Amino acid sequence: MSEPVNTARDGSTLIVTIDRPEALNALNRQTTGELKQAFEGASRDRDIGAVVLTGAGRAFSSGADLKDVSARFDAGDTRVGDDLRQNYAPLTRAIRGCPKPVIAALNGTAAGAGLSLALACDLRIAAAGAQLIVAFVRVGLVPDAGSLFFLTRMLGLSKATELAMTGEPIAVEEAQQLGLVAAVVPPEQVMPAALEQARRLAEGPRETIALIKRGLERSLTLDLEQTLELEAHLQTLAGKTEDAREAIRAFVEKRPPAFKGSP
Repeated sequence: MSEPVNTARDGSTLIVTIDRPEALNALNRQTTGELKQAFEGASRDRDIGAVVLTGAGRAFSSGADLKDVSARFDAGDTRVGDDLRQNYAPLTRAIRGCPKPVIAALNGTAAGAGLSLALACDLRIAAAGAQLIVAFVRVGLVPDAGSLFFLTRMLGLSKATELAMTGEPIAVEEAQQLGLVAAVVPPEQVMPAALEQARRLAEGPRETIALIKRGLERSLTLDLEQTLELEAHLQTLAGKTEDAREAIRAFVEKRPPAFKGSP
């Protein structure tokens, strides 16, 4: 039996592929566990400057494997929340906690918890014609794996409510207009575009990018005064990095900076 998650390196970029194309990359316990391990490993590996998450075949991920859910229901186990706490929440935390930029290369449709994983990433590059579906209501369930958090903050309450309550698909072209997707490209260009973005980020000031990611995450729950103090704290940390000193010297000397993250 093949592994449900494969990893590969492209320079300083780690490519993480959900590899269950026969099931439209549906997520089960083994898959979420292996994805979590991949992101935790990327967080620790100093040679990795960025991560690209994608799916094999024609879908990014159709969400939770409903065959597994149905089998548990048939066995009398309806504690779906326990599955979220043990499997999906740790994976979402691993993606958000990864100090490296994470790009979702949406090779096809992302639905349900598969969409949640895409939203947990820092940037999304999508294949033209793909769809995003907050599909939970279609099977009588509540958006999970972070969707309630990400959708309301990215779209606002009104649009998030519309998508969550109707379960209607949204084309990635519209999603780009709403700010959910950074770029829409022809299907054959999804991975090249994602890898090029990953390369640019990996060659940048890696410690600073990690601080930016941390600051943006924390600022979501802070008021203005708290955010101003957070900025001062993070800027102090950034100012101590060699990359900041190099970038400022390069600006003064009118030359491109040579960041430590560069090859």
